[in-house]
Amino acid sequence: MSKKETTVASVNKPKKKELIPLVIAFLTQHKEKQFNYKQIAAALDIRGEEGRRVLVNALDKLRDEDVLLETSRGRYRINNRGLMLDGHFERRSNGKNFFVPDDDGNIIFIPERNSKHAMNGDRVRVQLLAKRKRAETEGTVVEILERAQSRFVGILEVQKHFAFLVMDSKFLSNDIFIPKEELNGAKNGDKVLVEITEWPAKASNPVGKVIDTLGKPGQNDTEMHAILAQYHLPYSYPEKVEKLAELIPEEIDKKEIAAREDFREAFTITIDPKDAKDFDDALSLRLISPGLWEVGVHIADVTHYVKPGDPIDREAENRATSVYLVDRTIPMLPERLSNGICSLRPYEEKLCFSVIFTLNEKAEIQKSRIARTVIKSNSRLTYEEAQTIIETGKGDFSAGILQLHHLACRLRERRFSGGAINFERYEVKFNLDEKGKPLGVYFKESKEANHLIEEFMLLANKNVAEFIGIAPKGKKPKTFVYRIHDVPDPEKLDAFNTFILRFGHKIKPDGSKVDVAKSINTLLDKVQGRPEENLIETIAIRTMSKAVYSTKNVGHYGLAFDYYTHFTSPIRRYPDMLVHRLLEYYLAGGKSVDQGPLEEECKHCSQMEQVASNAERDSIKYKQVEFMADKIGKVYDGVVSGVTEWGIYVEINENKCEGMIPIRELDDDFYELDEKNYRLLGRRTRREYRLGQPVSIRVARANLDRKQLDFTLV
Repeated sequence: MSKKETTVASVNKPKKKELIPLVIAFLTQHKEKQFNYKQIAAALDIRGEEGRRVLVNALDKLRDEDVLLETSRGRYRINNRGLMLDGHFERRSNGKNFFVPDDDGNIIFIPERNSKHAMNGDRVRVQLLAKRKRAETEGTVVEILERAQSRFVGILEVQKHFAFLVMDSKFLSNDIFIPKEELNGAKNGDKVLVEITEWPAKASNPVGKVIDTLGKPGQNDTEMHAILAQYHLPYSYPEKVEKLAELIPEEIDKKEIAAREDFREAFTITIDPKDAKDFDDALSLRLISPGLWEVGVHIADVTHYVKPGDPIDREAENRATSVYLVDRTIPMLPERLSNGICSLRPYEEKLCFSVIFTLNEKAEIQKSRIARTVIKSNSRLTYEEAQTIIETGKGDFSAGILQLHHLACRLRERRFSGGAINFERYEVKFNLDEKGKPLGVYFKESKEANHLIEEFMLLANKNVAEFIGIAPKGKKPKTFVYRIHDVPDPEKLDAFNTFILRFGHKIKPDGSKVDVAKSINTLLDKVQGRPEENLIETIAIRTMSKAVYSTKNVGHYGLAFDYYTHFTSPIRRYPDMLVHRLLEYYLAGGKSVDQGPLEEECKHCSQMEQVASNAERDSIKYKQVEFMADKIGKVYDGVVSGVTEWGIYVEINENKCEGMIPIRELDDDFYELDEKNYRLLGRRTRREYRLGQPVSIRVARANLDRKQLDFTLV
């Protein structure tokens, strides 16, 4: 960015009045680009803290007046949009609806009277209204381009001549009117799934029909099905597809075995959670010569059985992932495949797609190859059993497992020294009775046995991505599916660094990717066991970008890999099936596939991964509330886990159950949200409640319908 592009002289102590036309002139010159305040300050040659403070105030003023658009937090461009915009509608049950434009500009307030009954997530066309002085920009929906959601879960209330679906939805405040002839056999008090069929222009309530009766509220199956239905996820497998899966022969053709590399005599094991049935990865180990090992990462060859476009494939593509709720798995593939034919069960011959490595004692790759194989696993170990062998050195197959552990440790050390970030998170698990009622809570943490499997899966995924992504000199890489994780936003890193300074910590917010990542790891190590540990870990994770699938490779920042994909779980992830098919095609000499349709597949898989994650989180939340329902009045220690304008969230230390202290309970002062510093601050007393702060709470209410715990401060 050249300083000659503006006519601005050096301004060390500018006034806001002087600065505003200069900012407008500069951004108008670059109307297609967006800049943060540091870039604008450099372009206008504004130096010193005072100059930058005035600049930030000028940018805020221009944004509030809609002269500039804040395209993302702290990034601006000139507002050259017209009066009509397309984008997404965000509905809230309190009537505070918003429109998020496709052009990444400022969000626009849509009063309920101007919403045209748009639903949450709908693609809409909005007309901007004339702006009143000191009021936020408003718009009116002129057209609904595409409906996002038409199905809702709630409790049926049947009257004499009609019925209503009573919901507890943050997206729809209006109950859905249901004519008696559209009840589909549902009874008063049932929890049901309803589809909106129309919403007449002058009617305050939408009209719908019952699609499915989920059961009686409070029953475990009812509530789990309700969570799945809420996210448009299936809770059963289509019978037709299951019948097709039953027709697939279990016996492997001898010609198929002859065409593959044979690993049936090699020492081979699977290590999985104790309740797993779908074993999609196995490891083999052979000593080639002193100090030289062959490690095979063998992955279930799902695409040998599931062909593109067949009914099983279409169903898997639509689901895109298996969904793991607290008490059940909703599989991507029919159980005959996921738990039977494809599952790498011990003592059974199984077809695999494999990456075979030759490693020295330092786990350095001497050579590798990708091959279709046949294996026969010697043993199915749980993580707990493998961990015992690692800790004691005793047990069946201990020599092989200890050698794999040794190699995995070398791989892990090298990965972190190369800049991988070490976010070790625990999983909340429940001990359930036969009816699904939670009897206790425990935490699942990653140990060496988990790391052993993790490192070899990472190695295989990386190797496959490099095999396609690194093209021979003078050639373009072929189109492929990558698992990407972009670098953190520099603005977020700056803000994070500023925030942690108050605790006496710091990171390196700029410099090489490795330097930044190492400084984050150092920080995470340093805060272990300190009062601010939870707070800093939480905000560090929020600072990171989100990992997604894409054909456009930008590398994986968190793992410090330039090339990475998902190859190792085709039983439960559709992107892995796509990768298997692309590999087979390219290994046979196929030309690069069309990028457009594959990118759309990547977007669908990324979206479904997020939906599945939300459903999983809701099932955990429901079980937490159910677990706490008989503990009303009890006192617990916890930490503030979230701060909002409507209250503070607190996570209980001993069981990780999270509840909210509503703002009305903080009645000793008027509290204001200080987003920048993650806290609520009392206007008179200056008392604060900040993220990560230790507090004592009393359990006040447990609302299962809302999946909500309410606490009061002790």
